[in-house]
Formats: sequence, structure tokens, C-alpha cells
Amino acid sequence: MVMILLDTISVHAGSVDDPTGQGAGRTLLNWERLFSGPLRSTNFTTPLANTLVMSVLACCGAVIYGGAFAYLVTRTNLKFKAYLSTIFIFPYIMPQWTLAVVWNNLFTSREVTGGSDGLVASLTGIHFPVWLAQGVIPSAIVLGLHYAPFAYILIGAIFRNMDANLEEAATILNTPRWKTFTRITLPMVTPAVLSTVLLVFSSSMGSYPVPHYLNLSTLATKYVDMSVNRQGQASILAVTMVLFGVALMISNQLSTSGRRSFTTVTGKSGQTSLVNLGRRARYVIASAFLATTLVTAIFPIILFAFETFLPNPGDYSVLKTGDLSNLTAKWWISRDNSDGAMFGQYGILFNSVIWGAVGRTLLVALFTALAAGTIGMLVGYCVSKNRRSRWANWVNSMAFMPYLMPSLAVGVAFFIFGSNIGIFNTTLLLVIAGTVKYIPFASRASLNSMLQLSHEIEESAIIQDIPWRKRMTRIIIPIQKSAIISGYMLPFMSTLRELTLFMMLVSQTKIVTTLLDYYDEMGLYAFSSAINLILIALILVFNAAVNKLTGASLDKGLGGN
Repeated sequence: MVMILLDTISVHAGSVDDPTGQGAGRTLLNWERLFSGPLRSTNFTTPLANTLVMSVLACCGAVIYGGAFAYLVTRTNLKFKAYLSTIFIFPYIMPQWTLAVVWNNLFTSREVTGGSDGLVASLTGIHFPVWLAQGVIPSAIVLGLHYAPFAYILIGAIFRNMDANLEEAATILNTPRWKTFTRITLPMVTPAVLSTVLLVFSSSMGSYPVPHYLNLSTLATKYVDMSVNRQGQASILAVTMVLFGVALMISNQLSTSGRRSFTTVTGKSGQTSLVNLGRRARYVIASAFLATTLVTAIFPIILFAFETFLPNPGDYSVLKTGDLSNLTAKWWISRDNSDGAMFGQYGILFNSVIWGAVGRTLLVALFTALAAGTIGMLVGYCVSKNRRSRWANWVNSMAFMPYLMPSLAVGVAFFIFGSNIGIFNTTLLLVIAGTVKYIPFASRASLNSMLQLSHEIEESAIIQDIPWRKRMTRIIIPIQKSAIISGYMLPFMSTLRELTLFMMLVSQTKIVTTLLDYYDEMGLYAFSSAINLILIALILVFNAAVNKLTGASLDKGLGGN
């Protein structure tokens, strides 16, 4: 953060803040030109407004859609709960840009957005207006759908673990269901709703892929545009995002500093009865969610796979004619990179650039998970043992802060850091940045699990003079292995699909997410679609493996049931 601030007042050789050609020194010219120059609206005001509107709308969409789904799954007799609960989290597991690419493939058209017709225009001839095909509305919708599973995970966990005494007491006192819901149930889930809003807002503000694919100018996309010739002004945009992250952290602390408590007047412990939706409604509502999850979870996989067999990826005119004989497997199996139609590339199965990037990505994800998981576990342990200490609270806040900061702002900080010490475009820099960014996953998983352990368990070992290392490896870790393994796997899976954090730190062919962005810029959509498929397959396989080995399930919160 200090390096970003210094970069805003530094002279950068060859950029607009170096009119005299000195190439070094300090200047306030960056601040003056960004806030009072002729390009103020283009470079700051409009991107900031778009970012705020997009983030607020994404928060509303994620909380309403994900929260409603959480209530229906946990508190009603909705049909097909098991299937819906599993499939609903797919958009969150998938890379962030997945739904943005699908939206483009569906709603682009030659008449409105230029280029070839998308799926809807090819099949029906309907051309959607530009505000629905690109811009702030589709960006907010895509981010809302992407983070709705996150809202479901947080809010659903509260609904699932809520004390049955509270609602049972209200029922015995003949309180109407609507009043029980508004006066008891909603206040109980308010902390989870606030956490969802804060985290979704921060993540949306730092999102680069979604507004990039949907042609929206935000602080993140504008930073990338300005980072070549206006580095100092671009760093001011990063500072702006950091300030929002700090404000979110303070808001999070204020919102959880005081908690309402409830005392039951009557009633006894028991299982609260599920709300009866009615014989037809439980099927109708379930069918609506089946349709939406089909579009957000299953359809993207089918569309990416189909894209890799089109002779001209992105052009769906073959569906309009019904002639599928032109479909080709050349994008997968060609070994001749001199073929002009392959743009000098080998087929996907034989493309060493793609598989080399996949290997490096797995390596970065492995080392990041080991570092972030271990540090996060130790942070959670230390904070739980010293929860009344101000230093422990400070460590806990600092460990969680990177998650509240936009990913691009964190990436910018490590770009400046890595460039200054000579480790730019190295695996080491990616591991350091990923570790800092994903420590919050591991620390929160570890802290929540450590707080559930009784002090007597470890105290009995201390009385017998058992050393700390043995207490950790023989007592604490085996008891809480599910949550601790989740603390390692979440950074691993997040690193696999991360683009915004890493895009400034390495060349475009270094890892698989930046390579995907490179292929999109080159117009090689078959290769970018194939990489999307590879990423989705890897993430789903590892997620399934975690569920099988540890019992940890994202749809039931960290650490499983």
C-alpha cells in the first residue's frame, strides 16, 4: 500500500507525467491531471460511477437471489433440494468470466454490437438493445449470479444452524409467521447479509474480466488501459480501490461490534417445522430454479464445448441452417501449426503452450495453498488462544483485510513491489501475491474451527508436558482436519481460476488464465473456450475430491456439516 502511494507521486520515464524527460523524481502532476484535467470524466468520474453502480446492483442481486434460495432450501419443503444445493454453487466455483463470455455468446449481434451474430440472433433473428448486450446492467447481472452462491453459503449456514427455540417460542405464543420471519429470522441472518454485501461489493469493485468482456469502463479496466502511459494516474485509481477496501473493513468491524441477543420466553429445544409451500408451489419454484441453474451452471459447459468444434468460433450461423456437417475437430487434434486456419497454433491436445501454462498454474496453486493454508491455520490458532488481546484482534483484521481489498489493487501493489526487487514475471511473485490474498480463506476456516475446541483438550496435554508441535499434530489438527483441509483447498481452487490478481504480474503466456485472456484478444475463441473447459474440469475434480476425502462441502459452509 505504501508503494502504491509513492507511485502516485513518482515520475515515470516515457509517460505523460515526465514532460521534461527526467525519468525520475517526485511530482503532484498525476493528481492534478486526473482530478482537474480535461480527461477527468473519461479517466476517473465515469469509471468510478460505473464501478459503484455495478457493485451495488451486484450486491442486491446476489443477496436477493442467493438469500431467497438459502431460505427455500433450508426452511421450506422445496423439491429437489439435494440437486439444487449442489448445482447452485457451480457459478462460484467456475472462473468469474465464464458467465460474461456466455452472455456475449448469447446476446451479441452484427447490427447492435458488431461482429458475428450470437446464439439468440442466429436462431431467432432478435437483436437485443446495446444496454442489455453490454454495459453496466449485464455486468451487474453476471456478477450477481456469480456471487449468489456465496450469499447462499453464508446465509444458508445461519438458517441451517439457527436455534430452534426462537421460532418455536414465537409459534407457541401464536405469533404470525410473517412477524416471526421479520422480527426474529431476519435479524438473526443480518450479520451474514452484511458480510455478503461487504464481500460481494469489494469483489465486484475489483473485478476486471466481467466488465472487460462486457465492454464497461470501470476503475479496474481503466487502470489496465492507463498503466502503460499514465502509470502515476493509474496508481491513483488503485489507491481509490484500496480506500474502499479499508472503508469496507471498518464497516465490517462496526457492523459486528454489537450483536443482538434473544431469550426465549417459552418453548423447548426441537426441530423447527419446515414452511409448507403447497403441493404445486414446491414444484413450480423448484422448476424455476432448475431452469436458472441450467443456464448458469450446465449451459456454459455445453456452450464452451460446442465453441471448440465450430469452423469459425463465435459464429453460430450453422445452427440457423441446421447443417452441422461443417463442425470440425481441427482445433483439438491438428498437429500442423503452419495451417493458416490455425493461426500458427497446434491443436489443443498437442499445444505445448497451453499445457505448459496449465502445469505452471497447478504449481503456483499448490505452493500458494501450502503457504496460505499453513499461515492461515497458525493465525486462526493464535487468535483463538488470545481472543481478548488487542494484538490478536489486529492480526486477525490484517489477515482478513486482503480479501476486502479489490484484487486488482492487491495485484498493482505486488506489481510495483515485484518490479522494484526484480522478481516480476516469476512464479515466486505469483505465490507471494496469492498467499497474501488467500490467507483470509484459511485463517477464517481455521479460526472458526479452533473456537469450537474446548480449552480443556489442550490444557490436559500441557499438564502432561506434551510439546506444542505434538499437540498440534496429534490432537488439534486431527480433530479439525475437515476445516483445516478446506483452508488449504479454497486457496488452491481460487488460485486456479484467478486472473485479476495475476494479470499485472506475469506475461500473458505464463499461466493458464492470462493465456486465456491472450487468446481472446487474438480472436482465437476456440482455444480460450477449451481453456475454460480445462479450468472448469480441474476445479470440479478437485472440489469433488475434497468432498470425498474430507466431507467438506461448500454448499454447507466451510468444514462440512
